[in-house]
Amino acid sequence: MDAVNRTAAETAAEGAVETGAEEVVETAADKAVEKIARTCLYEGYLLWPYSRSALKNTRRWTFGGVYPRTTADALGEPCRMQTQCLLQGEPDADLTVRVRFLHVVDRTVLQEGPHAPRPVDSMTVQGRRYLTWQEATERDLRLPSTTAAELLALPRAIRVAVPAGSDREPIHDEQGRQVGALLRTWKPLTGIVRLEAVPVADRTVRLTVRITNTTPCLQPEPDARDARDRAAPFAFVSTHAVLHSDRGAFVSLTDPPAHLRQAVRECDNQGTWPVLVGDEGGHTMLSSPITLSDYPQVAPESPGDMFDGTEIDQLLVLSVLSMTDEEREEMAAADPRGRDILERCTALTAGEMSALHGTIRGFRPLEDA
Repeated sequence: MDAVNRTAAETAAEGAVETGAEEVVETAADKAVEKIARTCLYEGYLLWPYSRSALKNTRRWTFGGVYPRTTADALGEPCRMQTQCLLQGEPDADLTVRVRFLHVVDRTVLQEGPHAPRPVDSMTVQGRRYLTWQEATERDLRLPSTTAAELLALPRAIRVAVPAGSDREPIHDEQGRQVGALLRTWKPLTGIVRLEAVPVADRTVRLTVRITNTTPCLQPEPDARDARDRAAPFAFVSTHAVLHSDRGAFVSLTDPPAHLRQAVRECDNQGTWPVLVGDEGGHTMLSSPITLSDYPQVAPESPGDMFDGTEIDQLLVLSVLSMTDEEREEMAAADPRGRDILERCTALTAGEMSALHGTIRGFRPLEDA
């Protein structure tokens, strides 16, 4: 667990579902999709060269942002995300929906002073540098289970909420004296998740999962350079939906059976794309802002999250290893996850590096290519 999860996530509720919240119990299906879901969750979170000063990282939180309705239009950002897909099964086919996203956390470096701690841009203690910037923590909200028949009879609108909070991580010098702290704060978030179902064929319904951000937020000045960054703490970032049914089966939107192709074409996905994940039975669908094929997998040779899913891990690792000491210092100070990447890359063995060079997954006839 990374530094922000050890502080922010453990000291605040992960969020509340206001109508009949259920205890979150990790199932086999959850475990099967967790790796690919978390990879998508952090896509674009931090870009090479993984530092605060990098031009790429001056405009962050680019994937799957769902902004408050009061600010979305001014910023040219969406205030909702909609998933539509097909579920086959009897009327009692169950449905569980999880809404996952990143919650932007403001991190401020505080330096102890004669009267009170004061915010500073950076400070170095025991050879380690600390920077004021932004981080993110994960939110995972599981909605109350329902069935296809219940949704056909009556759509459901479920209110979700994440309370505001803060956390302090002390910074000590060589003598053990507290000389500063990292203050992490996060804004309250509220939203509505609407679930609907309509019949499209025998034993087949079209499901809709619509996520809307209703968080109160001041109207930004759209021309201000930092308008989007100031609104990001009120947004659902890298928003995903995970749909699961034990008694039903989802239909592939990329390769549907012939009799359901028209129904698939009529699915209206806004800001997201649903794909089958996990086992081959079609019981779980991941809807994310990253376009994937059905049953995606993270390469087993990958050393871990690199945040650049379209890049080659080997090139990113070599780039990290070629950094100067000053660049590595800034990378480690910019974000806990960036520091994790640095430590992971420098610890790779020659064999692990060689495994990143290329792997043949299988062979098939040329005419099938």
